[in-house]
Amino acid sequence: MRGEASRLADRSSRDLMASKLKAMGGDAGQLADQMFVVCGILDANPRLQRAMTDPGRPTEDKQSLVRKLLGDNALPITVAIMDDLVSRAWSRAYDIDNAVEDFGVDAIMYEADSEGKTLQVSIELAQLQSALLNLPVVRSRLSETNGVAPQARVELLHKLIGDAQFDPITMKLADHIALNPRKRRYVETLQWLISKFSRHMGESMVTVTTATAMSDAQIQRLIAVYSKQLGHPVHIHCVVDPSVLGGMRVQVGDSVTDRTVVAQLENLKRMANMAPSF
Repeated sequence: MRGEASRLADRSSRDLMASKLKAMGGDAGQLADQMFVVCGILDANPRLQRAMTDPGRPTEDKQSLVRKLLGDNALPITVAIMDDLVSRAWSRAYDIDNAVEDFGVDAIMYEADSEGKTLQVSIELAQLQSALLNLPVVRSRLSETNGVAPQARVELLHKLIGDAQFDPITMKLADHIALNPRKRRYVETLQWLISKFSRHMGESMVTVTTATAMSDAQIQRLIAVYSKQLGHPVHIHCVVDPSVLGGMRVQVGDSVTDRTVVAQLENLKRMANMAPSF
C-alpha cells in the first residue's frame, strides 16, 4: 500500500506529464524502455532510492544524482520526469520505483493509442493471463527470482507463447514483468496491466471462461449486462476451457464469480468433507 504522500506525488507527476507523453505518439515506446531500465536500477539499489527521496536533501542535489544515473543518452523527457519525481515528497523510498514503472506503462499505452492498438494489446494481455491460469508451474517460474537469471524467465515466456502472433507492444510489457517481477506474481501483474489499460480506454475487460465457445448473441447479452452493471462500456474476452465442464467463470478486475460445473463439484466435495460423520 502506498501512503497518501506517495499517491499524490505519483498522480500529480503523471498528470503533469500526460500531455507530453501523448504528444510523443509512437516515440513514447523509447521513453518506456528508459523508464523500465531506471525502475530496475532503483529496485536493485535501496540506497539510491533513499538518496532520491530524502526530504532533507536539496532538490538540486537529487536532480544532479538523476543526471549521473541517466548519463548523456537519456531522452529530455526522461530527465524531466525524473527531475519532477525527485522534487516531490514520498511516503517511503520504494514508492518512487513504482512511479517510474507507472510512467513506463503510461508511455506504452500512449504508444498503443498512436498505433490504434490499445484494445488489441489489452486483449492479448488477457489471452496470456488466461493461458497461464492452468499452468501453475510456469506461473511460479515466471515469478521466481532466487537463483533464476532474468533472461531465463523471458526465454520461458517466449517458449510458452510460441508461434502466437502477439504485438511487439504486448511483448514489451510481457518481457518487462518477466525481467523484473518486482516481488509480484506474474499473473497478478498481468491483471494489474489489464486494469490499467481498461481505465485508460474508459472501459472494463470482462474475462468469461466457458467449456465451449459462446455465440455472438450470448456475448452481446453479456456486454449489455456488464455495461449496465459497471456503468461504462465493457469488452468481453472469451476463454474456452473444456476442463470447466460447463457453466461460466467471470472475472472483472480482481473479482471472480465462478459458476462452472467443476467449481460446483469442488464445493460439494468440500461440503461433504466438512459434514459430521455418525
